[in-house]
Amino acid sequence: MEEKNQRLNGEKHAKTYSENKVFEHEENNSSLNQLPFEKIKREILIKRNADTDPKYGKKPENRTVDELIDFGIVNIDKPAGPTSHQVSAYTKEILGVDKAGHSGTLDPGVTGLLPTALAKGTRVVQTLLSAGKEYVCLIHIHKELPEDEIKNVMMGFVGKLKQLPPIKSAIKREWRYRKVYYIDILEVKGQDVLFRVGTQAGTYIRKLCHDMGEKFGCGAHMAELRRTKVGPFNEETLCSLQTLTDNLHYYKEYGDEKAIRKNIFPIEFAVSHIPKIWVLDSTVNSLCHGSNLKIPGVSKVETEIQIDEDVAIMTLKNELVAIGKLKILPKDIIKNSKGIAVEVDRVFMEPGTYPRID
Repeated sequence: MEEKNQRLNGEKHAKTYSENKVFEHEENNSSLNQLPFEKIKREILIKRNADTDPKYGKKPENRTVDELIDFGIVNIDKPAGPTSHQVSAYTKEILGVDKAGHSGTLDPGVTGLLPTALAKGTRVVQTLLSAGKEYVCLIHIHKELPEDEIKNVMMGFVGKLKQLPPIKSAIKREWRYRKVYYIDILEVKGQDVLFRVGTQAGTYIRKLCHDMGEKFGCGAHMAELRRTKVGPFNEETLCSLQTLTDNLHYYKEYGDEKAIRKNIFPIEFAVSHIPKIWVLDSTVNSLCHGSNLKIPGVSKVETEIQIDEDVAIMTLKNELVAIGKLKILPKDIIKNSKGIAVEVDRVFMEPGTYPRID
Protein backbone atom coordinates (compact mmCIF):
# COMPACT_ATOMS: atom_id res chain seq x y z
CA MET A 1 0.00 0.00 0.00
CA GLU A 2 2.77 2.42 0.90
CA GLU A 3 4.42 2.02 -2.52
CA LYS A 4 1.17 3.11 -4.17
CA ASN A 5 1.39 6.40 -2.35
CA GLN A 6 4.97 7.06 -3.47
CA ARG A 7 4.32 8.18 -7.02
CA LEU A 8 6.40 9.79 -9.76
CA ASN A 9 9.57 11.50 -8.58
CA GLY A 10 8.10 11.77 -5.11
CA GLU A 11 9.43 8.34 -4.17
CA LYS A 12 12.78 9.59 -2.86
CA HIS A 13 11.14 12.42 -0.99
CA ALA A 14 8.60 10.05 0.48
CA LYS A 15 11.41 7.87 1.78
CA THR A 16 13.17 10.84 3.36
CA TYR A 17 9.86 12.04 4.73
CA SER A 18 8.81 8.78 6.35
CA GLU A 19 12.17 7.37 7.48
CA ASN A 20 14.21 10.41 8.48
CA LYS A 21 11.26 12.38 9.86
CA VAL A 22 12.20 15.67 8.27
CA PHE A 23 8.78 16.82 9.42
CA GLU A 24 9.89 17.00 13.07
CA HIS A 25 10.24 20.45 14.60
CA GLU A 26 13.86 21.09 13.68
CA GLU A 27 13.64 24.34 11.73
CA ASN A 28 14.89 27.59 13.21
CA ASN A 29 11.50 29.17 12.64
CA SER A 30 9.52 26.32 14.19
CA SER A 31 8.21 28.68 16.87
CA LEU A 32 6.33 30.49 14.10
CA ASN A 33 4.59 27.27 13.05
CA GLN A 34 1.81 27.52 15.59
CA LEU A 35 -1.90 27.00 15.32
CA PRO A 36 -4.00 29.89 16.67
CA PHE A 37 -4.73 28.31 20.06
CA GLU A 38 -1.00 27.76 20.62
CA LYS A 39 -0.39 31.51 20.45
CA ILE A 40 -2.98 32.46 23.07
CA LYS A 41 -1.63 33.23 26.54
CA ARG A 42 -4.44 32.86 29.06
CA GLU A 43 -4.52 33.85 32.72
CA ILE A 44 -6.81 32.46 35.42
CA LEU A 45 -9.18 34.81 37.24
CA ILE A 46 -10.28 33.70 40.71
CA LYS A 47 -13.89 34.36 41.68
CA ARG A 48 -14.00 32.19 44.77
CA ASN A 49 -11.22 30.12 46.35
CA ALA A 50 -12.55 26.70 47.27
CA ASP A 51 -11.42 23.21 48.20
CA THR A 52 -12.62 19.99 46.61
CA ASP A 53 -13.75 16.99 48.64
CA PRO A 54 -11.41 14.00 48.02
CA LYS A 55 -14.34 11.62 48.59
CA TYR A 56 -15.89 12.55 45.25
CA GLY A 57 -14.54 12.30 41.73
CA LYS A 58 -10.94 11.55 40.86
CA LYS A 59 -8.04 13.46 39.33
CA PRO A 60 -7.63 12.30 35.70
CA GLU A 61 -4.05 11.16 36.33
CA ASN A 62 -5.27 8.87 39.13
CA ARG A 63 -7.74 6.91 37.00
CA THR A 64 -7.17 3.19 36.54
CA VAL A 65 -6.32 1.79 33.10
CA ASP A 66 -9.82 0.33 32.82
CA GLU A 67 -11.29 3.75 33.62
CA LEU A 68 -9.10 5.30 30.92
CA ILE A 69 -10.28 2.74 28.38
CA ASP A 70 -13.87 3.61 29.27
CA PHE A 71 -13.32 7.38 29.16
CA GLY A 72 -10.14 8.13 27.26
CA ILE A 73 -8.64 8.93 23.88
CA VAL A 74 -5.87 7.35 21.79
CA ASN A 75 -3.75 9.24 19.25
CA ILE A 76 -3.67 6.55 16.57
CA ASP A 77 -1.04 6.67 13.81
CA LYS A 78 -3.21 5.83 10.81
CA PRO A 79 -1.37 3.73 8.21
CA ALA A 80 -1.89 4.06 4.46
CA GLY A 81 -4.57 1.72 3.14
CA PRO A 82 -7.54 1.40 5.51
CA THR A 83 -10.20 4.06 5.84
CA SER A 84 -10.41 6.18 8.97
CA HIS A 85 -13.61 4.37 9.93
CA GLN A 86 -11.83 1.02 9.63
CA VAL A 87 -8.98 2.23 11.85
CA SER A 88 -11.50 3.47 14.41
CA ALA A 89 -13.24 0.07 14.28
CA TYR A 90 -9.90 -1.72 14.76
CA THR A 91 -9.21 0.45 17.82
CA LYS A 92 -12.63 -0.39 19.25
CA GLU A 93 -12.03 -4.11 18.70
CA ILE A 94 -8.53 -4.06 20.23
CA LEU A 95 -9.69 -2.32 23.40
CA GLY A 96 -13.00 -4.15 23.66
CA VAL A 97 -15.15 -1.03 23.97
CA ASP A 98 -18.69 -0.67 22.66
CA LYS A 99 -17.92 2.42 20.59
CA ALA A 100 -15.08 4.62 19.36
CA GLY A 101 -15.10 7.82 17.34
CA HIS A 102 -12.32 9.51 15.40
CA SER A 103 -11.71 13.18 14.77
CA GLY A 104 -11.34 14.34 11.18
CA THR A 105 -11.52 11.72 8.43
CA LEU A 106 -8.35 11.01 6.44
CA ASP A 107 -8.43 9.52 2.94
CA PRO A 108 -7.25 5.87 2.77
CA GLY A 109 -3.84 6.80 1.33
CA VAL A 110 -3.17 9.51 3.92
CA THR A 111 -1.25 8.69 7.11
CA GLY A 112 -0.80 10.29 10.50
CA LEU A 113 -2.81 11.52 13.45
CA LEU A 114 -6.26 10.05 13.97
CA PRO A 115 -7.30 10.87 17.56
CA THR A 116 -9.86 8.24 18.53
CA ALA A 117 -12.09 8.73 21.58
CA LEU A 118 -13.33 5.71 23.47
CA ALA A 119 -16.66 4.57 24.94
CA LYS A 120 -18.18 7.33 27.11
CA GLY A 121 -15.81 9.94 25.71
CA THR A 122 -16.69 9.70 22.02
CA ARG A 123 -18.55 13.02 21.83
CA VAL A 124 -15.39 14.93 22.67
CA VAL A 125 -14.24 14.49 19.06
CA GLN A 126 -16.65 17.27 18.05
CA THR A 127 -14.35 19.68 19.85
CA LEU A 128 -11.36 18.37 17.89
CA LEU A 129 -13.19 18.58 14.55
CA SER A 130 -13.12 22.37 14.74
CA ALA A 131 -9.50 22.51 15.93
CA GLY A 132 -6.65 23.57 13.65
CA LYS A 133 -4.72 20.90 11.76
CA GLU A 134 -1.16 20.54 10.52
CA TYR A 135 0.08 18.40 7.64
CA VAL A 136 3.30 17.53 5.88
CA CYS A 137 2.67 17.26 2.15
CA LEU A 138 4.66 16.19 -0.89
CA ILE A 139 3.51 18.16 -3.93
CA HIS A 140 4.62 17.21 -7.44
CA ILE A 141 4.85 20.15 -9.87
CA HIS A 142 4.30 19.22 -13.50
CA LYS A 143 7.48 20.89 -14.73
CA GLU A 144 10.70 22.15 -13.18
CA LEU A 145 10.60 25.75 -11.96
CA PRO A 146 13.15 28.03 -10.25
CA GLU A 147 13.18 27.47 -6.49
CA ASP A 148 12.52 31.15 -5.76
CA GLU A 149 9.41 31.07 -7.94
CA ILE A 150 8.16 27.94 -6.19
CA LYS A 151 8.60 29.50 -2.77
CA ASN A 152 6.99 32.81 -3.76
CA VAL A 153 3.92 31.09 -5.20
CA MET A 154 3.46 28.73 -2.26
CA MET A 155 3.93 31.38 0.41
CA GLY A 156 1.26 33.43 -1.34
CA PHE A 157 -1.32 30.91 -0.11
CA VAL A 158 -0.83 31.87 3.54
CA GLY A 159 -3.94 33.72 4.71
CA LYS A 160 -7.59 33.44 3.68
CA LEU A 161 -8.34 30.84 1.02
CA LYS A 162 -11.48 30.25 -1.05
CA GLN A 163 -12.20 26.56 -1.67
CA LEU A 164 -14.88 24.41 -3.26
CA PRO A 165 -15.06 20.95 -1.61
CA PRO A 166 -14.25 18.00 -3.90
CA ILE A 167 -17.08 16.25 -5.77
CA LYS A 168 -16.76 13.18 -3.53
CA SER A 169 -16.89 15.25 -0.35
CA ALA A 170 -19.45 14.32 2.30
CA ILE A 171 -20.50 17.95 2.73
CA LYS A 172 -22.48 20.28 0.49
CA ARG A 173 -20.43 21.62 -2.41
CA GLU A 174 -20.40 25.37 -2.03
CA TRP A 175 -17.63 27.93 -1.94
CA ARG A 176 -16.27 28.63 1.51
CA TYR A 177 -13.36 30.47 3.06
CA ARG A 178 -10.65 28.76 5.08
CA LYS A 179 -7.39 30.02 6.59
CA VAL A 180 -3.89 28.78 5.95
CA TYR A 181 -1.97 29.75 9.10
CA TYR A 182 1.53 28.95 7.89
CA ILE A 183 3.52 27.19 5.17
CA ASP A 184 7.04 25.97 5.82
CA ILE A 185 8.95 24.64 2.81
CA LEU A 186 11.16 21.78 4.02
CA GLU A 187 12.80 20.58 0.81
CA VAL A 188 12.75 21.31 -2.92
CA LYS A 189 14.12 18.58 -5.18
CA GLY A 190 13.43 18.91 -8.88
CA GLN A 191 9.67 18.91 -9.40
CA ASP A 192 8.94 17.70 -5.87
CA VAL A 193 8.41 19.97 -2.87
CA LEU A 194 8.02 18.81 0.71
CA PHE A 195 6.25 21.35 2.90
CA ARG A 196 4.48 21.70 6.24
CA VAL A 197 1.16 23.54 6.37
CA GLY A 198 -1.05 24.62 9.27
CA THR A 199 -4.69 25.14 8.38
CA GLN A 200 -8.13 25.85 9.68
CA ALA A 201 -10.34 22.79 10.08
CA GLY A 202 -12.04 21.78 6.84
CA THR A 203 -9.22 22.85 4.50
CA TYR A 204 -8.64 20.41 1.63
CA ILE A 205 -4.92 19.91 1.07
CA ARG A 206 -5.41 18.08 -2.22
CA LYS A 207 -7.33 21.10 -3.51
CA LEU A 208 -4.65 23.42 -2.11
CA CYS A 209 -2.03 21.57 -4.17
CA HIS A 210 -4.23 21.81 -7.27
CA ASP A 211 -4.67 25.56 -6.77
CA MET A 212 -0.92 25.97 -6.31
CA GLY A 213 -0.45 24.17 -9.62
CA GLU A 214 -2.70 26.68 -11.35
CA LYS A 215 -0.62 29.53 -9.91
CA PHE A 216 2.55 27.82 -11.11
CA GLY A 217 0.98 27.83 -14.58
CA CYS A 218 1.85 24.20 -15.26
CA GLY A 219 -0.27 22.19 -12.85
CA ALA A 220 0.60 20.23 -9.71
CA HIS A 221 -0.86 17.49 -7.58
CA MET A 222 -0.59 16.09 -4.08
CA ALA A 223 1.70 13.04 -4.14
CA GLU A 224 1.70 12.17 -0.44
CA LEU A 225 0.17 13.53 2.75
CA ARG A 226 0.64 13.01 6.48
CA ARG A 227 -1.27 14.73 9.27
CA THR A 228 1.02 15.88 12.08
CA LYS A 229 -1.22 17.93 14.39
CA VAL A 230 -4.87 17.90 15.46
CA GLY A 231 -5.50 20.55 18.08
CA PRO A 232 -3.38 19.56 21.11
CA PHE A 233 -2.30 16.22 19.61
CA ASN A 234 1.01 15.88 17.76
CA GLU A 235 3.41 13.16 16.65
CA GLU A 236 5.03 12.84 20.06
CA THR A 237 1.99 10.97 21.39
CA LEU A 238 1.30 8.76 18.36
CA CYS A 239 0.48 5.08 18.83
CA SER A 240 0.24 2.44 16.10
CA LEU A 241 -2.47 -0.20 16.18
CA GLN A 242 0.18 -2.87 16.72
CA THR A 243 1.73 -0.99 19.64
CA LEU A 244 -1.69 -0.55 21.20
CA THR A 245 -2.35 -4.29 20.83
CA ASP A 246 1.01 -5.25 22.35
CA ASN A 247 0.80 -2.84 25.27
CA LEU A 248 -2.74 -3.89 26.12
CA HIS A 249 -1.52 -7.51 26.14
CA TYR A 250 1.29 -6.65 28.58
CA TYR A 251 -1.24 -4.96 30.84
CA LYS A 252 -3.79 -7.79 30.79
CA GLU A 253 -1.32 -10.66 31.00
CA TYR A 254 1.34 -9.25 33.31
CA GLY A 255 -0.30 -6.25 34.98
CA ASP A 256 2.25 -3.90 33.42
CA GLU A 257 0.49 -0.52 33.12
CA LYS A 258 3.44 1.67 32.18
CA ALA A 259 3.27 1.25 28.39
CA ILE A 260 -0.51 1.34 27.95
CA ARG A 261 -0.74 4.51 30.05
CA LYS A 262 1.45 6.22 27.44
CA ASN A 263 -1.10 5.29 24.75
CA ILE A 264 -4.45 6.12 26.35
CA PHE A 265 -4.95 9.67 27.56
CA PRO A 266 -7.63 10.97 29.91
CA ILE A 267 -10.41 12.57 27.90
CA GLU A 268 -9.42 15.92 29.44
CA PHE A 269 -6.36 16.01 27.18
CA ALA A 270 -8.67 16.36 24.19
CA VAL A 271 -9.95 19.72 25.50
CA SER A 272 -6.58 21.15 26.50
CA HIS A 273 -6.72 23.51 23.50
CA ILE A 274 -9.98 25.21 24.51
CA PRO A 275 -10.52 27.69 27.39
CA LYS A 276 -11.72 26.49 30.76
CA ILE A 277 -13.94 27.43 33.65
CA TRP A 278 -13.78 25.63 37.02
CA VAL A 279 -16.81 25.04 39.22
CA LEU A 280 -17.51 24.32 42.88
CA ASP A 281 -18.18 20.74 44.00
CA SER A 282 -21.72 21.77 44.90
CA THR A 283 -22.40 22.80 41.29
CA VAL A 284 -21.22 19.65 39.52
CA ASN A 285 -24.25 17.38 39.89
CA SER A 286 -26.73 19.86 38.43
CA LEU A 287 -24.46 20.29 35.41
CA CYS A 288 -24.39 16.50 34.99
CA HIS A 289 -28.17 16.67 34.56
CA GLY A 290 -27.82 19.28 31.80
CA SER A 291 -28.38 22.50 33.75
CA ASN A 292 -26.62 25.62 32.52
CA LEU A 293 -23.75 26.98 34.59
CA LYS A 294 -24.75 30.01 36.64
CA ILE A 295 -22.27 32.55 37.98
CA PRO A 296 -22.60 31.57 41.68
CA GLY A 297 -21.23 28.11 40.84
CA VAL A 298 -17.98 29.43 39.33
CA SER A 299 -14.69 29.15 41.20
CA LYS A 300 -12.30 30.45 38.52
CA VAL A 301 -12.18 31.16 34.80
CA GLU A 302 -9.55 31.67 32.13
CA THR A 303 -9.17 34.93 30.24
CA GLU A 304 -9.13 35.47 26.45
CA ILE A 305 -12.54 33.89 25.82
CA GLN A 306 -15.16 35.38 23.54
CA ILE A 307 -18.94 35.20 23.84
CA ASP A 308 -20.32 31.96 22.30
CA GLU A 309 -16.87 30.38 22.21
CA ASP A 310 -16.60 26.75 23.32
CA VAL A 311 -15.47 26.40 26.92
CA ALA A 312 -14.69 23.29 28.97
CA ILE A 313 -16.36 23.16 32.38
CA MET A 314 -14.00 21.48 34.86
CA THR A 315 -14.14 20.33 38.46
CA LEU A 316 -11.53 21.55 40.92
CA LYS A 317 -9.82 18.17 40.37
CA ASN A 318 -9.53 19.08 36.65
CA GLU A 319 -12.16 16.55 35.53
CA LEU A 320 -14.20 17.38 32.44
CA VAL A 321 -17.86 17.88 33.37
CA ALA A 322 -19.30 19.43 30.22
CA ILE A 323 -18.63 21.64 27.20
CA GLY A 324 -20.75 24.67 26.42
CA LYS A 325 -20.89 28.19 25.03
CA LEU A 326 -19.69 31.13 27.09
CA LYS A 327 -22.45 33.68 27.64
CA ILE A 328 -20.72 36.24 29.88
CA LEU A 329 -17.18 37.57 29.48
CA PRO A 330 -14.69 36.37 32.13
CA LYS A 331 -14.24 39.82 33.69
CA ASP A 332 -18.02 40.12 34.09
CA ILE A 333 -18.26 36.63 35.62
CA ILE A 334 -15.85 37.84 38.29
CA LYS A 335 -17.80 41.10 38.86
CA ASN A 336 -21.39 39.85 38.70
CA SER A 337 -23.30 37.74 41.20
CA LYS A 338 -25.98 36.30 38.93
CA GLY A 339 -26.59 35.25 35.35
CA ILE A 340 -25.82 32.26 33.10
CA ALA A 341 -22.08 31.97 32.56
CA VAL A 342 -22.12 28.95 30.22
CA GLU A 343 -24.91 27.40 28.19
CA VAL A 344 -24.23 23.67 28.42
CA ASP A 345 -24.09 21.74 25.16
CA ARG A 346 -22.52 18.32 25.90
CA VAL A 347 -22.30 16.60 29.28
CA PHE A 348 -19.54 14.05 29.93
CA MET A 349 -19.66 13.35 33.66
CA GLU A 350 -22.11 10.80 35.05
CA PRO A 351 -24.76 12.17 37.46
CA GLY A 352 -24.01 11.19 41.03
CA THR A 353 -20.23 11.50 40.67
CA TYR A 354 -20.53 14.47 43.03
CA PRO A 355 -23.26 14.77 45.68
CA ARG A 356 -26.57 16.43 45.01
CA ILE A 357 -26.99 19.71 46.89
CA ASP A 358 -30.60 20.69 47.61
